[in-house]
Amino acid sequence: MPPRSAPTERQRRLGTELRRLRVAAGITTEQAAALLGVPRTNVPNMESGRSGISPERVRTLASNYGCTDSELIQALATVATTGREKGWWEAYRGQLRDDFLDIAELEWHATRLRIAVTVHLPGLLQTEEHARAVFEAVIPRLSPDDVDVRVAHRIDRQQVLDRPSPPHLDVILHEAALRMEFGGPAVARRQLEHLLHMSEREAVTLRVIPFKAGGFPGAGQSVVYAEASVPRLDTVELDSTHGPEFIDTDTQLAKYRAQLDAAQAVALAPTATYDFIAALADDL
Repeated sequence: MPPRSAPTERQRRLGTELRRLRVAAGITTEQAAALLGVPRTNVPNMESGRSGISPERVRTLASNYGCTDSELIQALATVATTGREKGWWEAYRGQLRDDFLDIAELEWHATRLRIAVTVHLPGLLQTEEHARAVFEAVIPRLSPDDVDVRVAHRIDRQQVLDRPSPPHLDVILHEAALRMEFGGPAVARRQLEHLLHMSEREAVTLRVIPFKAGGFPGAGQSVVYAEASVPRLDTVELDSTHGPEFIDTDTQLAKYRAQLDAAQAVALAPTATYDFIAALADDL
């Protein structure tokens, strides 16, 4: 099978972790290839996510690399297994940029999602009409068809919350995001009511940082922290006008965990948050 031309972020992450284990063990690509009985060039392709790898080969490499973390090995083997499956987001390949699909895949496989936003509401909690208003405001302007496909993809992402065992969604919203009237007052009111409805789910926790709370770490940044089955495989996704950035180094993961903890410390409790959002909706 020829190498993939565009591996997903999850496939690249599996390769990155295998490379980290190999380098830590002091094993060369030639030695790793010999362990699997494959040409040397196969190893760089596996470590870049351009070539697939079976769960059995993941375990073989991890064992020979001296990895004793059985939970990590099982998690990597699981990524190798699910990396062969095609998720619902594959229906959008060729219609949207690959990183849109990477976000959906990241959310789908997370065990918990910690999100902090200051201006835009999380895509997983947007109504269709709010999402449409957001995409109609981008520069350069999108065609009606492009807006339709982006809205459809955003709403499809929300099916992760309807699974029998959804990831816990823990969201910190700044008051500014709640007051942005995308689509006008009527759309904004329905969006706030939707947030109230979603906050009643067991797997969803909302906290609001009011303006009066003042400054806090990361105030100007939107952060999605996706927890995996083992902390080593956690990922941070940062939004920008140029597209998402995915971060997975230990130092940066620790930084964003601390940043989210600090933001949560100044946010209202979930019950007070519900009352706060309800009051804003009543004012519209």
